[in-house]
Amino acid sequence: MGLINHGGLPKVVTKAGRYPGFPLRNWWARTWCGTTGLSDTVIEFQGLTVVQVSQNQAAVVSDPQNHIFVIKNSGFVAFAIEGTYDVLSVVDMTHLPTLVKEQSTGVTLGWTHEVTMKSKMGSTTKEYVMATFLNIPANNCAIVQRGDDLLLLGAGQLVITNPNVTLRGIYTLGESQIEMPTKDIFTRDQVPVSLRIYLKWQLTEPLRLATHGYATPYDALRDKTQSILTQIVSHLDYSAMIKQRSLGPDNMEDGTDMSSAFLDALRTRAMDDMHEAALEYGIVLKDLAVIDRQFKGEIAHTMDKLTTRALQAQIEAANVDRENSNKVKQEQGALSVARIKVQASNTQADSEAYRVIAAAKAEAERTRIAAEAQAEATRLAANAEADAIMTKAQADSQVVDMFAREMQLRRVEVAKVKAYGSKTIFVPSDGPGAQMGNAMAVGLAAGMGADSRR
Repeated sequence: MGLINHGGLPKVVTKAGRYPGFPLRNWWARTWCGTTGLSDTVIEFQGLTVVQVSQNQAAVVSDPQNHIFVIKNSGFVAFAIEGTYDVLSVVDMTHLPTLVKEQSTGVTLGWTHEVTMKSKMGSTTKEYVMATFLNIPANNCAIVQRGDDLLLLGAGQLVITNPNVTLRGIYTLGESQIEMPTKDIFTRDQVPVSLRIYLKWQLTEPLRLATHGYATPYDALRDKTQSILTQIVSHLDYSAMIKQRSLGPDNMEDGTDMSSAFLDALRTRAMDDMHEAALEYGIVLKDLAVIDRQFKGEIAHTMDKLTTRALQAQIEAANVDRENSNKVKQEQGALSVARIKVQASNTQADSEAYRVIAAAKAEAERTRIAAEAQAEATRLAANAEADAIMTKAQADSQVVDMFAREMQLRRVEVAKVKAYGSKTIFVPSDGPGAQMGNAMAVGLAAGMGADSRR
C-alpha cells in the first residue's frame, strides 16, 4: 500500500503498478511518502489511523477527545480532522509481563500490565495509566472498586479502562499454608517465648477480606493469631510450656495430664477463637499447629545447656545400643555359619553312609544273582547229564544181542583204562577182595588211634 501526502491530506494507493511522473499535473502538490504492508498492525499517516489486531491481541487507542477504548480481535480505520487517534499500545493478553505473587506464600495470583500515556504539564512530562490488563488463572479472582462498591471478577482475561474503577487486589481461592513466627510473648511468670506456628486456610469470601482492608489472607490471620496467642500464653506458666514442644494430631491428649495445659489451651481456645475470627474475614481456618517454641534470656540459656546434655546422653546411649546390636548381630552371624557348617557335615555324612549302603546292597544283590545263576546252571547241567545217562541206559537195555553186549562191556573197560591209565588196578567192590580191603582199613584206623592216645 502506497502513501501519498496530497497537500497535507493522506492519499492511499491500494493497487499495485507503475505510476508515471508525467504529466507533472498528476504530482502537483503531492509527495510520495513510501509504502507500508496491508497486514501491519498499526498504520498512522497524516491523521489517518489504521489498526488491526489478531486473536488474543488488544490495541489501546486514545481519540482526539482523550477517550480511551480498546480494540480486541478486530480492527478499525479513522481519519481525524482535528487531533489524532493515538495507538498507545498493542498488548498480548495471554502473555502479560508483570507477574503477581502473594508475598507470604509465593502463590501465583495472575499477571497484569498497565498501559500509560504521557501528559505534559508545563515543563514536566508524566505518564498516567490509561488501561489495566488482567490475566487471572483458574481458581483465582480479582476485586475492583467502582465508587463505593466492591465488585468480584472471576478468572479470565480482563481490561479496565474506566477511571472510576480501581483494582483492589487479586486473591486465590485455593488452600494455602505457611509457617509463621510470632513476636515475643511473656508467660505468667515473665519468661519470654517466641512461637513458630503452622497455619492452613482457604479464602471463600474475598469481598469480606477486601472490605476489612487486607491485601492478603495472611495479613488478617497474622494479626489475629498474634493477639489470641498472647492472651493464651500470658495465662500459662513456664513449667507447663516446657513439657510440650508441639501441637498436632499425633500428640493430642485427653486433658487428664496436668503437663498438657499448653496444648489443651491452644487446642480448645486458639482453634476456636481463630476459626471464629477467620470467618469474619471470609477465611476458613483448616489447621493450626505449634511446631516450635524458643525461650529467651537466662532461662533459654539454661534450657539449652540441659537440652544439650540430654541430647549428648541420648547420642551416647544410642551409640552403645548400636555397638551392642552390632556385636549381637556378629555373634548371630557366626552362630548361623556354624549351624550351616554342621548341617553341611551331616548332609555329607548322610550321603556317604547312603552311598556305602547302596554299594553293599548292590554287591549283595550281585552275589545273590550270581549264586542263583550258578545254581540254575548246575541244576540244568545235572538234569542234562541225568537225561543223557537215562537215555543211554534205555538204549543199552534195548540191546538184546549177547555179542553186542559183550562188545559194549569191552568198550567200557577201554574207556576206564584210557581215563585212569594202564597201570591202574581195579578192585571189585563185592567178594573176598572187598572184605580184605575193609579189614585192612579198620586195622590201620585202630593203630592210628592208639598212637594218638600215647
